[in-house]
Amino acid sequence: MSAVPAVSSDIVRFQRQPEAPNDTASSSTPVSTDKVGVLLLNLGGPDSLEDVQPFLYNLFADPEIIRLPKPVKFLQPFLAQAISMSRAPKSSEGYKAIGGGSPLRKITEDQAVALEKVLRSKGHDANVYVGMRYWHPYTEEALEQIKRDGVGRLVILPLYPQFSISTSGSSLRLLEQLFKEDSKLQKLKHTVIPSWYQRKGYVNAMVDLMVAELQKFPNKQGVEIFFSAHGVPKSYVEEAGDPYKEEMEECVNLIMTEFKQRGYSNHHTLAYQSRVGPAEWLKPYTDDSIRHLGQSGVKSMLAVPISFVSEHIETLEEIDMEYRELAEESGIKQWGRVPALNTNQAFIDDLAEAVLEALPYVGQLVGPGDALVPMGELETLLEAYDRERRALPSPVVMWEWGWTKSAETWNGRLAMVAIFVILLLEVTTGQSILKNVLDIE
Repeated sequence: MSAVPAVSSDIVRFQRQPEAPNDTASSSTPVSTDKVGVLLLNLGGPDSLEDVQPFLYNLFADPEIIRLPKPVKFLQPFLAQAISMSRAPKSSEGYKAIGGGSPLRKITEDQAVALEKVLRSKGHDANVYVGMRYWHPYTEEALEQIKRDGVGRLVILPLYPQFSISTSGSSLRLLEQLFKEDSKLQKLKHTVIPSWYQRKGYVNAMVDLMVAELQKFPNKQGVEIFFSAHGVPKSYVEEAGDPYKEEMEECVNLIMTEFKQRGYSNHHTLAYQSRVGPAEWLKPYTDDSIRHLGQSGVKSMLAVPISFVSEHIETLEEIDMEYRELAEESGIKQWGRVPALNTNQAFIDDLAEAVLEALPYVGQLVGPGDALVPMGELETLLEAYDRERRALPSPVVMWEWGWTKSAETWNGRLAMVAIFVILLLEVTTGQSILKNVLDIE
């Protein structure tokens, strides 16, 4: 099937032919106020190596990742196409190393099936849908199915434990726009659970996995508990008010409190991975921390992927391969890694409880919650966080690249900014700089 860029308002998609819906009905089922739907949001990932380039196109074309000035927004699809073609061979190496594609879609769909089963066992005839930001099944596809099924109450659940404007925020901005453009969606009562790191069930599930992996070490108390979270540029926190760092630190504290209550007193470290370029990101960095711990005499380390609930390239390739090799080079003799939660039953049960707790607040502006970002409707939530949608400073120095095989989202950010500056230089100097940089004939 051929792949073509598609542009709709501010949303750019590089799509194959649309996937056939499960329901072949030509029109939507009448909305039932009692019909419950749950929409799981996630990043998405290429299913095969041939999907890598169009997947990267979608990443680079996201207007919430790099916010171009309005006069030059029309350049976004052209820039995304150029840089995704240039980046795809390098990025494909990472996906090839983990089997030729991302497992994220299958795992997320398995999570949806498991969650639906639990909800129905509790007496709720709920349908659970999967909406990916950058690949199939797209959020738009999920919403079409939701309309066909006649859902009357919708709980929106991003599969990111901690809220960030660059992950949950991007997906919620897209949903906000899609709701505004569709009269049927405007009438759909909904609520968003923006983050859920503080939930007891989630914390217990994480500690269960940590304790199980710890048993594989001969000297359990001497193992360094190493939390590795996806990083974001420091400017996102300091200038845009992103609560991600604060939520992450609170999440780790809750997990370690439960861990200690079970009789363990291990030292722990929180670090941030997937940094790109020389600009300052949230510290400490994962690679620097591993080197420092090795130099300090740490011989045993248990890595905990704290911002990921599904296995994907950042756990399977970056942590399992790159960071493990670095740990061994740094003198760490014993290495372990806590698996992602995936369809862990305690985790799925807690997600079901979160959905049931949110249902009474569907359609209300703000619901209860002890997270930093409160439950509520899309518009109200996004008004409270990132209201001004300011253009953020580049996370990297323009002329220094520093690519890694993972962290595609942040690769896209620096690429978009760098090529935009190159185009401006071409206009002012008359020289074909972009052609030379990308080796375009």
